[in-house]
Amino acid sequence: MQRVSKLLAGSLFAMALGLAGAPVLAQGISIGPGGVQVDPGYRRGYDDRGPPRSELTRGEAARIARREGLIDVDGVDRRGPRMIVRGSDRRGDDISVVLDSRSGDVLDVRR
Repeated sequence: MQRVSKLLAGSLFAMALGLAGAPVLAQGISIGPGGVQVDPGYRRGYDDRGPPRSELTRGEAARIARREGLIDVDGVDRRGPRMIVRGSDRRGDDISVVLDSRSGDVLDVRR
């Protein structure tokens, strides 16, 4: 009898150790304008640096365009998934820099 109780205690201890290392799977619900939704407990696109970027601001777009040679910014326009930064380079020639509005990638430089 003592052997069975030691075996049972040992197996319970091993099972408790195994469950302690298992990831926690938490879910919740959120109630909002879209109705009731299940929150899976994680957010897509998040990493250690915080929430994902949604779109560039006008200032960020101008900063990226300056790296491409734009000196004076005349305007920043959003056209669908693209941002167009217009201005002039150091010689005074007109230049337009086309950016992806989400990633900030330079798609085209028109001189």
